[in-house]
Amino acid sequence: MTKILSYILTTIFYILFFLLLVIFHPIQVISLKLFGYKAHKNSVDVLNFFLMRLVGILGVRITYEGRVDLPTDRPLIIVSNHQGTYDIPPIVWIFRKYHPKFISKKELAKNIPSVSYNLRHSGAALIDRTNRAQAIPEIHKLGKLIARNNYAACIFPEGTRSKTGKMRKFKSGGIETLLNAAPNALIVPFAVDGNYKIERRGMFPLCIGQRVKYSILTPIETEGKSAAEITDEAEKVIREKLNQL
Repeated sequence: MTKILSYILTTIFYILFFLLLVIFHPIQVISLKLFGYKAHKNSVDVLNFFLMRLVGILGVRITYEGRVDLPTDRPLIIVSNHQGTYDIPPIVWIFRKYHPKFISKKELAKNIPSVSYNLRHSGAALIDRTNRAQAIPEIHKLGKLIARNNYAACIFPEGTRSKTGKMRKFKSGGIETLLNAAPNALIVPFAVDGNYKIERRGMFPLCIGQRVKYSILTPIETEGKSAAEITDEAEKVIREKLNQL
């Protein structure tokens, strides 16, 4: 019975997920062209709120931990483990006050309603993961953007999502490039716990009734530390939160 229900709920979920992307695409375009950056950002925030809540259709229960009382007078670098597609909307919504910008593979900036448009126009760093010479300047440009506006950059230092929930070793290159451009940035570790379970059987059917937890952990000051030390510290506190030390 559970398996049949998962097929039904997954079908409903994907229909609504796609409808949200299609509906919000023209809203984004109109918001940006007629009213500018702030209106566009607000439309993206609302979209991600609905996307974040949409997993409730699958019986996913979400809990949050940690307070978003971070400074607004300096840039932030949100360092998160990566467990799946559904990591993104909570980060956009939870940190909306800080204008989070993502480092994304450039392929995602094409042909996906809402998602691609936002990546192209929000200030995201669109990188070719096979071309270091292209990726570093893109990430550096993002670092300059957050330094200039006191925005937040979000990076997944594992490089790709973990399908089992077991964290991969964090790489320091992206964090180092961001800090070179925004040396006074505050590092904010963010732990995602459970999203991988939703896609444990693949994209269809999705698993229902899962528990997911998002935790904002104690920020890390960067003064006097190398990028490698900062990355190791962020990885350690996230692993500790996930009981993966």
